[in-house]
Amino acid sequence: MEQFSAFFLQHRESIFIVILSIFLGIEVISHVPAILHTPLMSGANAIHGVVIIGAIIVMGHAETTGSMILGFLAVVLGTLNVVGGFVVTDRMLEMFKKKK
Repeated sequence: MEQFSAFFLQHRESIFIVILSIFLGIEVISHVPAILHTPLMSGANAIHGVVIIGAIIVMGHAETTGSMILGFLAVVLGTLNVVGGFVVTDRMLEMFKKKK
């Protein structure tokens, strides 16, 4: 427990920024009109592709087990987000195709 509190105290500014970004992201996404979700999803897929590459680079330079676990978690979550984004985008584009 002491290690956790020492880590928190040492990195409190970074943790504060992450928490604020989570709240800001939720607020921004919740106010996006439905018509813009498909283009935003395409942009999010591109951004998460970069996140996956960055996470792979972090895993390659990992010196501790904790950084290896965080890198692996980032790769898994980024991949899930990209795949889910492509599925949602494909389903939304299917809505605009002419029915036969």
